[in-house]
Amino acid sequence: MLIRLSVSLCSLFLIFAGAAGATDNLGVLGSKPKWEVLEHYQSTITHDEFAHLINDVYCTHGIPDGLIKIDNDSAEILTNCESGKVFTLHFAPDSNSNAHIPRLWRPATSLPRAKPNRPLAGLRIALDPGHLGGKWAKMEERWFQVGDSKPVQEGDLTLCVARLLATRLRDLGAKVSFVRNDDEPTTAKRPDDFRELARKILIRNGVPQPRAEVLDSSDPEKEKTIRWQSEILFYRYSEIRRRAVLVNFKLHPDLVLCLHFNAEGWGDPTSPMLTDTNHLHLLVNGSYLADEPEFDDQRLEMIRRLLSRAYEEELSLADTIALAMSRETGLAPYAYPTTNSTTKVGTSGYVCARNLLATRLYRCPVVYCEPYVMNSNDVFARIQAGDYEGTRNSNGVERKSIFREYADSVADGLIEYYSKARGSGD
Repeated sequence: MLIRLSVSLCSLFLIFAGAAGATDNLGVLGSKPKWEVLEHYQSTITHDEFAHLINDVYCTHGIPDGLIKIDNDSAEILTNCESGKVFTLHFAPDSNSNAHIPRLWRPATSLPRAKPNRPLAGLRIALDPGHLGGKWAKMEERWFQVGDSKPVQEGDLTLCVARLLATRLRDLGAKVSFVRNDDEPTTAKRPDDFRELARKILIRNGVPQPRAEVLDSSDPEKEKTIRWQSEILFYRYSEIRRRAVLVNFKLHPDLVLCLHFNAEGWGDPTSPMLTDTNHLHLLVNGSYLADEPEFDDQRLEMIRRLLSRAYEEELSLADTIALAMSRETGLAPYAYPTTNSTTKVGTSGYVCARNLLATRLYRCPVVYCEPYVMNSNDVFARIQAGDYEGTRNSNGVERKSIFREYADSVADGLIEYYSKARGSGD
């Protein structure tokens, strides 16, 4: 589900420096950046490719002066906003350079040819079912219920899809791992661990005496409470950062599939508004807000992702998967109400670039799927029908369960992409 932050909440976080040190300008729960890792990328990218990726992919909304200076032979990247220190990245002399790009993931073109019935043979795929579900769903505000019907909890829906998808992908030869395979958090932290940090954030942002608890879930002032802020720090930031540790240091996939369901505003979750609107889109990393690269850690994460060349792989994957999903679901592409945080990319019409925490931190290609509007009349009915084999009549049409439709359409896109990219053998 898309995270729709209010302006006030964005401001609370964007001007808060992390706790690693007074001179570190960090994002929320960010770690002190290790700029020395970029030494491994020296002379691995040309001037033109670097400039293209900076201007046309990652910083499409502009970038503050002084952060990145591109010359003919090198780029000077500011490593610390306070000290003014820079890292000099030397460009490759030409596009025929044989310099090795350091990365643990493997592009499709580097994989051996596969048999036609096992086009994903040897491919390492990590499935990341979005959110938590279970008892955490209400805290995350990923829960609603219509009357006495079964509650809709996004984290449970995505986990169901992931388990079905895993079976299908393994049959196709992939090595599948889960970033989350139950409804418990991957982080060991809990909201109470962040109460003091939440209090400091609120005070720093103009709430001198923050209230401790949320008195009413519909209270417009709830964002200014320690409880609400500590929960955000737990399930959005600590949880995603822990998932990134698992992806980067344990799972080492060639691709992460982030599985989500979308939603329109539903108002009171105990009496939600249903809609006839339904749509589909996918996300890849890029389109950073102009001030996001000002954070030292985000700037390094952006540059490292750029140098790994994840973008070309994930965009091609996302376009192919999007078209397969659109054929299966019949959904129209989602149109963002504003282009301030996204940029339309690719050729399918369904893919946008956006700087989300997961798409930035996972050090491999990431395809972030956002099909279906959970509180649309059609999708709600299909969710209530649950999972089933074969087809059933839904609004006058014979259809698979929504979970199998989702899983099969993603698998079909992967088959198409990898069959073409790696070729097939006998």
